[in-house]
Amino acid sequence: MSAAFSRRVNAALADPILKLAIDRTAGTAEAKRALAVDGFAHFEQARTRAAAIKDHVVAHLGHYLEQFEASATAAGAQVHYARTADEACAIVIGICKAAGARTVARSKSMLGEEIGLPHALAEAGIGRIETDLAEHIIQLADERPSHIVWPAMHKTREQVSALFKQHHTAPHTEETIPAMAESARRHLRQGMLGADVGISGANFLIADSGAVCTVTNEGNAELSLVPPRVHIVTAGIEKLVPSMGHAAQLLRLLARSATGATLTQYTTFYTGPKRAADPDGPDAMHIVLIDNGRTKMRDEGLAEMLRCIRCGACMNHCVVFRQIGGHAYGGTYPGPMGAVLTPALDGLAASRDLPNACTLNGKCQEVCPVKIPLPTLLRGWREKSWREGLEPATMRQGIGAWAWVAQRPRLYRAAVRAAIFGMRRFGRGWIRALPLARGWTAHRDLPAPDAESFMSRYARGER
Repeated sequence: MSAAFSRRVNAALADPILKLAIDRTAGTAEAKRALAVDGFAHFEQARTRAAAIKDHVVAHLGHYLEQFEASATAAGAQVHYARTADEACAIVIGICKAAGARTVARSKSMLGEEIGLPHALAEAGIGRIETDLAEHIIQLADERPSHIVWPAMHKTREQVSALFKQHHTAPHTEETIPAMAESARRHLRQGMLGADVGISGANFLIADSGAVCTVTNEGNAELSLVPPRVHIVTAGIEKLVPSMGHAAQLLRLLARSATGATLTQYTTFYTGPKRAADPDGPDAMHIVLIDNGRTKMRDEGLAEMLRCIRCGACMNHCVVFRQIGGHAYGGTYPGPMGAVLTPALDGLAASRDLPNACTLNGKCQEVCPVKIPLPTLLRGWREKSWREGLEPATMRQGIGAWAWVAQRPRLYRAAVRAAIFGMRRFGRGWIRALPLARGWTAHRDLPAPDAESFMSRYARGER
């Protein structure tokens, strides 16, 4: 384990407030999703169809990119292509400067975080108003999102209250969630309405109409994208779907998997800028389609990861994420999906710890609405890390020693008996400390092993 990853993990495990904050949100999301799925009679069939839709688009990406560009252009939008994160930021900054923008209102977008857009705007001297409540919280705290649906999941309501009192000009006086939300509304509303440019991501891009779909629960996208003179969309090329009907099928899964709701409060489709008969809307609409490694992922065995619709279900159900939170992962995307995406985006050498920070229990694949085989993809990264010699020498030597013993059945069985005997001496029911195993016992107790191994029971015919 790298020193940086170890520090982040140990800090997270030692923070009881973080665990409380994660359990409050992820636990509720897990329970609500279970109820929503139980009430969806054809959920498994819908998952299979959704996976097929995404696989079809990825396999015919060139066709749907051309169709979307033609449709969006016919509706009055301007379409731009960016191969890298730097190119994407340069395009966005160029549009903002051409519009004479001093401030932008930004609706929540993990792609914006992926390409480093907040930093690019700051370097260009352009003010940024985060209009999503959770994004506003982490902007005040000067932190990165810790979850793709609830960016401020790691904050308790008590911490949010302190932030608002420190930064809002007219903060709340009652310690209630409605009062805090009203404080944020007062603080953000004028900034939303006075911004020169609105920037959003996209949940789906509709190829046959050129429409852009955003999904929110607060209406912040609508307020930050309709009043400004210019609307900029930044979207990964994998967000394409063939038609509105295909988007509707995916929407049925997105909300249920993310929040346990049948549908979000606001699902909006934008098709081009304001037309002559429209009462409001932006004068110009720009859509920046971003690759940033996605084509490479498709071509190098990670095409199934491009199915992801960013619902967050995999992390809500992940036993590792529930213990360490999102920031410990160190990248833009946390949890199981982040452990697959980060090596593709940042390089395996810099993030080889993430595929190993997984129990491979398969729960993430079980709840994924588009059936991404996350454990299989994580094992693929582990195998590549081994082939490329990125694992520490101590690990390679340890696994080599284990393999040598495992190839000698008598020796292996004797070693297992000795290990069971030794471990049982360190605890009565639970083990609080083991020599050379602080990584396993520093933050939790381990159950003491049974008196017999699985192999000895199997040999006696127990099943």
